[in-house]
Amino acid sequence: QVQLVESGGGLVQPGGSLRLSCAASGFTLDSYAIGWFRQAPGKEREGISCISMSADSTFYLDSVKGRFTISRDNAKNTVYLQMNNLKPGDTAVYYCAGAPSRRLCLKQPHYDDIEYWGKGTLVTVSS
Repeated sequence: QVQLVESGGGLVQPGGSLRLSCAASGFTLDSYAIGWFRQAPGKEREGISCISMSADSTFYLDSVKGRFTISRDNAKNTVYLQMNNLKPGDTAVYYCAGAPSRRLCLKQPHYDDIEYWGKGTLVTVSS
C-alpha cells in the first residue's frame, strides 16, 4: 500500500522551530520529487517547497524562503522540512506530496501534478 505519512507538527510559539518529516512506504521515494503544501483555514492549498529526486533542485515560496529548508534522505525514504522563525501566518495543515517528475520543482508546486498525498500534520504558531 502506497503511503506518505507526515509527522512533527504541533504548537509552537512565534520565532520557534519545528521539523516536519514525510515518510514513504509502498514505493521508492527516490523516484519521486516531493513537495510540501500547506492549507490554512479558509484558504486554498498552496505549494511552499519542493525537492527533486536527487536533491539537485529545490523550490521555496517567497514567504518561506530563508526560514524553511527542505531535505531528503532517500536511504530512509524520508523527506524533511525544517521550519525556523515561525510566524502566526505559518499556521496551517502541512501536507507532503509526491510527483514522478522533477518538473514539480521548477516552479511553485501545483496540486494538479501530484500522484500521492499524505494526510497532513497540523502546525499552529501562537503565543
